Amino acid sequence: MNEADSLKLSAGLSKFGLQQVATDENADLVVINTCAVRQHAEERAFGQLGNLTKRKKDGHNFKLAVMGCMVSNNNKDLQKRFPMVDVWAKPQEFDPIIELMIEESDISSGEFWPETFGTPKGITAFVPIIHGCNKICTYCIVPLRRGREISREPLEILHEVKHLAKAGVKEVTLVGQTVEAYGKDLDTIQTDLADIFEEIETIDGINRVRFLTSYPVDMTKKIIDAVSNCKKVCEHFLIPVQSGSESMLKKMRRGYSILEFKKRVNYIREVMPTAAISTDIIVGFPGETTKEFEDTIALIEEYKFDKIHIAAYSPRPGTYAYRKLEDDIPLEIKKERLQILEAIQKKISIEKNTKLIDSTFKVLVEKEESGKCTGRTSSNQLVHFNGENILGDIVDVHIHEVSPWSLKGIIANSNEIAII
Repeated sequence: MNEADSLKLSAGLSKFGLQQVATDENADLVVINTCAVRQHAEERAFGQLGNLTKRKKDGHNFKLAVMGCMVSNNNKDLQKRFPMVDVWAKPQEFDPIIELMIEESDISSGEFWPETFGTPKGITAFVPIIHGCNKICTYCIVPLRRGREISREPLEILHEVKHLAKAGVKEVTLVGQTVEAYGKDLDTIQTDLADIFEEIETIDGINRVRFLTSYPVDMTKKIIDAVSNCKKVCEHFLIPVQSGSESMLKKMRRGYSILEFKKRVNYIREVMPTAAISTDIIVGFPGETTKEFEDTIALIEEYKFDKIHIAAYSPRPGTYAYRKLEDDIPLEIKKERLQILEAIQKKISIEKNTKLIDSTFKVLVEKEESGKCTGRTSSNQLVHFNGENILGDIVDVHIHEVSPWSLKGIIANSNEIAII
């Protein structure tokens, strides 16, 4: 979401005549887009702000703006700590930053649609379809910073996707904090994520559609079936479970049971046996017992996820867990549990990837440099191979080498010889 916001702000600034520069050394405006999900992310932002504040005090003349999840309605403490910041802007608040640089009083940013993107020549792009989050997870600060769920109008989303297709984008990722919640708040029309999938199927130029992040309760049979039936939608799901323990999920106020999570995953694998399923896990949540941690291990070993994003719990000021729950799991235990899960997942990934040797996959070429290409399969596997003048193409790649994190191969029917 933050990356999508950065691209939209950049498009808005470009619209009014500013140009992006490679470094902040000679910039007229420096924008720090912040994440507040974990303590480490905030600390990085504070470090950047400290360096930039020192430069401003030393006489360097530039405007400094801070946006994103670290910014809230009450920034008195931040403003006192960093008085050299010219503007504080909450997520999706682009106008204050644009008005800082543009002397027009009637600027209305609306929705900016980027012309260029993070990947070379704009092969992929993020399209936010719903902002905010209505969930009440005890550890999460996002709803407090990004607000309630607000869905964009379907026509606005589709117009943006068509714009991206004309700009050369081949793959769009529909994003939201809980992407399957899309449409629930719209009073003017009955629509959901499945309807958006079906509409994008008809848009020429867009070859692939991804989506994230999923929330088990919001994943309806209709949406899962649409992923299965739509040719462009990638069979890859990121479904955070956070813990394999029933009691821990209640402490986290995740709003579903382990049984409900398993039912969603089982149905996905029933209708799409080859679908890739990733998840998120938090270790060391307040009060996590050895038994609760072992329940998480059991879930991972039972379902053998394609990828797991594992994080050690860190208390976030403003959350229920910060106010009411003691952060009583020692850091050494958190690290130990994290390393145990990483080792289990590494073994699972090696076992799964080894079975892919001698298989051929369709890969969208997202990066090409000096004959070296990188792309992803529809199941989000990273693939490295040799190739020239194929950026943005979908090519067949024959796999001959694997690691826990990526695959290596050669373009099928090429004259290249794989040396193993």
